[in-house]
Amino acid sequence: MQLKPTITVEDAASKVSSGMTVMIGGFMAVGSPLKIIDALVQSNTDDLHVVCNDSGFADQGCGKLISNRQVSKLTASHVGLNPETGVQMNAGTLAVNLVPQGTLIEQIRSAGAGLGGVLTQTGLGTVVEEGKQKVQCAGLEYLLEMPIAADVALIKASIVDLAGNCIFKKTTKNFNPVMATAATTVIVETDSIVEVGEIEADSFMLPGTFIDYIVV
Repeated sequence: MQLKPTITVEDAASKVSSGMTVMIGGFMAVGSPLKIIDALVQSNTDDLHVVCNDSGFADQGCGKLISNRQVSKLTASHVGLNPETGVQMNAGTLAVNLVPQGTLIEQIRSAGAGLGGVLTQTGLGTVVEEGKQKVQCAGLEYLLEMPIAADVALIKASIVDLAGNCIFKKTTKNFNPVMATAATTVIVETDSIVEVGEIEADSFMLPGTFIDYIVV
């Protein structure tokens, strides 16, 4: 069994380069890799395309990256809790792609599963459908939403063993395990790390196959 490298938050931040697409797990900063985000803020890496459920708060979660003007494009399901996102969006310095939450997670899942896209009726008849292909299926009309992949996924887990197998407790599960399937490089920040075999294999929610680096 291959063990995964354990690295520092600074090492994790160094694997994110300007111009990359970065997925960041979490829901209103809950279940987000907060220490990696802080290190990324200190790195001043910029021109990032961040894909996340929401833009957090101005001083919490991935919202810190927005406040520090390191993000040039944001794909998320809502941004209302972070006024700075709205300020930059209205000023034209931040491109914001608002996606219905269920659609967003399915687009990410599609990338991880190697699918060509997902059909959904969510957004039909609204601004969401602008510029998108429509598909007729069994007499019904759907929007074709394309997969979303990333260069790097920064996720948070509650417990990780040295082989990268992950457990997510309660609401920390959110987008994290799905994002781990859809990125070229996956870095997991964990509250606790254990030896291989210390936890029953059936307890893990994400296999270590998807993990490249562990930050304790």
